[in-house]
Amino acid sequence: MDLLDLIEEKRFLGQEFLIWLWCKSEERGGSIDLPGRGTVPVVFEKHMLLECGSGPECEKLVCRGLMTELKEARAGLALGKRPEQARLKIGSEEREYSFTLSASTLEFRSMKLPATAGADDGGSNEREGLEGQILERVALLEEGIDLVNELFRLFMQIRTSERWNDELLRLRRWISSGADMAVA
Repeated sequence: MDLLDLIEEKRFLGQEFLIWLWCKSEERGGSIDLPGRGTVPVVFEKHMLLECGSGPECEKLVCRGLMTELKEARAGLALGKRPEQARLKIGSEEREYSFTLSASTLEFRSMKLPATAGADDGGSNEREGLEGQILERVALLEEGIDLVNELFRLFMQIRTSERWNDELLRLRRWISSGADMAVA
């Protein structure tokens, strides 16, 4: 199978992941309980791209605003549109990662990493200080990606288990409540 065909065939998993993540974060007041890590703050913010259909008939809806202002995106879900991109803010202990996640490829875009210690290298030369900063940024990048991978792993464990039927009902109720919210 061609790579592009495979991506197109499996893109629904990334879309379902974003819907599930959004629903779960709203259910628990902006956080998700991640086994082995505890509570992880997850907030959808500023930007979401929804799509319906494919090819030339593809409809797109871009929603911008704070998390509380994504009513149009929730209403779009009820109309059959699915998230293709979302701007997320995810936390880990005292660190916060902000990025755009593409559903079809689970690609990270515009990742903003937590602030680092800076250029204070304790008297070592400039090159060693720069290398240290680069290594620290790489470690932070890996930590952010690992958080999303663990959330996706949790989603896939539920998605491939008998628990999925109950979870799907919960997701459908959440989507329906968003359509009601947009009408009000």
